[in-house]
Formats: sequence, structure tokens, C-alpha cells
Amino acid sequence: MASRSADDDPRLGDVSEGTVLRAILARTAPATHTILGPGDDAAVLATPSGSVVATTDTLVHGPDFRLAWSGAYDLGWKSAAVNLADVAAMGARPTGLLVALAVPKDLRLSFVEQLSDGFRAACETLAPGCSVIGGDLTVSEVLMIAVTALGDLEGRSAVKRSGARVGDTVAIAGEVGLSARGLSVLFGRFRDGETPVPVDDAQLLPGERAAVTAQLRPSPPIGLGAAAAAGGATAMMDVSDGLALDAGRMASASAVTIDFDRDALGDDPARALAGGEDHALLATFPPGALPLGFRAVGAVRVRGAEDVLCDGRVVDAAGWDPYRDWDAAAG
Repeated sequence: MASRSADDDPRLGDVSEGTVLRAILARTAPATHTILGPGDDAAVLATPSGSVVATTDTLVHGPDFRLAWSGAYDLGWKSAAVNLADVAAMGARPTGLLVALAVPKDLRLSFVEQLSDGFRAACETLAPGCSVIGGDLTVSEVLMIAVTALGDLEGRSAVKRSGARVGDTVAIAGEVGLSARGLSVLFGRFRDGETPVPVDDAQLLPGERAAVTAQLRPSPPIGLGAAAAAGGATAMMDVSDGLALDAGRMASASAVTIDFDRDALGDDPARALAGGEDHALLATFPPGALPLGFRAVGAVRVRGAEDVLCDGRVVDAAGWDPYRDWDAAAG
């Protein structure tokens, strides 16, 4: 759908809620499991397996994204991707997204149109058959995007964090550390604030461009969540806050020690362990062949210690904590 011209792009505060909603709904696509889509008081989804996986996440301007760096399309894509990854981490297939927007009145109508385009593109690319099926719209001084994602287990049991067993292989699907590199490029080369310096693609080397894209528009391996469940995964989770921090959560839930192989963590193991927002899938499997798309990065060791190790040495639980890191994010 073509973008609006500058002369036909009103501020949100100058149009009605109905106008904004019609602009958003014109950009949604039917989801495979939808019985009743947007436009009523609630959507209706089919649940073939009889079980529904549900998760929610909120992105707030400041700690979670910066408008100086992220366009509306990127924000729609990322907001979809981070929630789709949580559904995939349970071994489910995403079926629908509910999106609640709190938007400043000064934003243009084209912003929500491009945001909606990003949601649709992410669903079509990462989770075909899933789409935005409803939501809410309100006004706020700070832009906030809250998404609830739903998924279907397709007859399988959910894969929890608590099932890792001693002797299991620890494996990853997707990137770890790349998004963190992108964030360091953004903070090091560009600027937010009163005199923002937006991202200039021409200033980026190819490796930097890939890293910035991973930060602004992540592409987690959504389809591999269901593949991991079918392939016998004993535990799984989305790596959103950093590999070491999230692996610690799995180790604690499973009452085991997770030991990473440094050589399996790429060229920068420290960044791979501490970096977040790649939304890779961390899983454990019984010894043997791994599902296609997963690579071995370690093993589950002794029961009871609940530590995270790298080559046998304890690793700091470095990563993103919104309460601990709030000042740094807002600075």
C-alpha cells in the first residue's frame, strides 16, 4: 500500500479514532486460525489442539527503542518478532497478535500505517498464517506498543524451561551477540536526544549494517520452535535478555548446571554471553542428532548447582534487566 504524501498526512490528534483504526485495519491480513477477525468486541480463534499459548510484551520509547533510530516499519516488525519468539520458545506455532497502541497526538497517520505494515511483514515472513487480529488504541505522551501473542501447540506438550536433564546437549538456533553489537554501533556512532543523529546507512560497513539490522529488525527462527518440540527438546526459551542471564533462568528452573563451550560461541564469546535482543532459541536435547537449524553450544552438567559455566568456569549473569539498567537505557 502506498505511503501518504506530506500534504495528506494529518497528525493523529487532528483525526478521529475511527480514522486511525481504519488505516490500521486496512493493513492487516487474515490469520489462518481466525474465525472472527478485527472489527467486533473481540476476535475469535480456532484452537485445533485445545491448548492456547499466550504471552505479552510491551515496548516503551526510551528504554526499549529510540525514534531517532527506529522507523515505524522497524518498530512494527520488532514488536511482532519479540512476541512471536516467546510463542515459538514454548514449542507452539503463532496464530494471532493483539496490539495495543498508546500514541502521542503529534505523530502522523502515516506512522501507524507504516507500523502496521511492519507487523504484517514480520508475520508473513517469520510466522506465515499469523496476523494482527485485534487490539486497542489510546493516547499517551510516550509511545508504547503492547502486544499479546497467541499460539497453538498442535497436539504437543509445551516445552518449558524446567525440563533440562543432566547429559542433555545445549543448543541454539539463531544469532547471539549480533544485536548487542548493533546497539553498540548505534550508541557509539549515532545519537538520540535534543539534537538526534539518525542512523545513516551509508556510514555503516557491511558487518555493522547486519548488526544494526539485527537490533532494529530482528529475525528470530520462529518456525524452529515447533521443530524443536517435535524433535524432543527437553527445555527451551527465547534468548531476549542475554545468553548467560537467560541460561541462568533455565538452569534455575531445571535445577541443573549449564556449561557452554567457548569455541562454539563465535568470534566474540563475551558478547555472545552478555548480549541480548537477538531472540535466538536456547534449547536442550537428549544426546544424539539435533533438529536442523540448531547447533550444539554446550552440555547440561550436574544437578542442583544451578550455575552457568563457560569451559567449566562460572559466568557472570550479565544481560538486560529493565530495572537494574533503567538509568543506562534512559541516558
